[in-house]
Amino acid sequence: MSSQKRKAAITGFPVDQSRSPLVHGYWLKKHGLEGEYGRVAVQPEEAKTFFKDFKTSGLVGANVTVPHKEVAFAACDHLDEAAKAMGAANTLWLDETGALCGANTDGLGFLGNLDQLAPGWDSEGGTAVVLGAGGAARAIIWALLSRGFTSVHIVNRTFEKAKVLEDQFGSKTKAYPWDKLGTLLEDADLLVNTTALGMAGKAPLEINLDPLPKSALVTDIVYVPLETELLKQASSRGNPTVDGLGMLLHQAVPGFERWFGVRPEVDDGLRQLVLEDLGVKV
Repeated sequence: MSSQKRKAAITGFPVDQSRSPLVHGYWLKKHGLEGEYGRVAVQPEEAKTFFKDFKTSGLVGANVTVPHKEVAFAACDHLDEAAKAMGAANTLWLDETGALCGANTDGLGFLGNLDQLAPGWDSEGGTAVVLGAGGAARAIIWALLSRGFTSVHIVNRTFEKAKVLEDQFGSKTKAYPWDKLGTLLEDADLLVNTTALGMAGKAPLEINLDPLPKSALVTDIVYVPLETELLKQASSRGNPTVDGLGMLLHQAVPGFERWFGVRPEVDDGLRQLVLEDLGVKV
């Protein structure tokens, strides 16, 4: 396949709502590349066959969204360490032998966002409090441990789900029920909301930040609204904050580089384009 005709896509079901074509289309145009990035809706009952026979799809690679990340993971011949830790793949590519390779870039997206908007945030490691125990929490815990955080406290309304992550990630992590949050905030260097609470149309995230040191960084993976109530409350009391949009954008960088041979940057133009598409007012 010639470099002028390299095609990649977002795969999942549904995919109509995905902003990935907007992101990758921006980079293709910016770098003057002839590649294409589209949407491929894969019905759940067809997913196993689609990923198993990926080399017949006409794509050099793909992003994978719900509900297919685990199915894609199982179909891969080679996996990166993050995907192995998550049990899920969100970025696929074919190597020179035609083997299907998979990665999970959600954690890298989280790190890239903070590196860009809060340089030096991880210079001393320290203690993180992570709200939630779903797939995003799993990726973020992996990312924090990779950057040397010595304590990661996982707080979830369903304690058993948090305990599963503690058991997976080991001695530097500890699961807690929600009613322990106030005490945990007292020693936090970083607070991360990985839940959907506070997202437009969802229930609010009700949290009292009074115990949190004002030096602690607060970040939210929710990006609609861009400034969630959590970030607004943190900012008003003097905490540094980072919104969640950059995680979405930075997680796309490794795939684009794999497929099209250029490492793109997350710049203000891309952020503005996606915000406009989301209808988010800054």
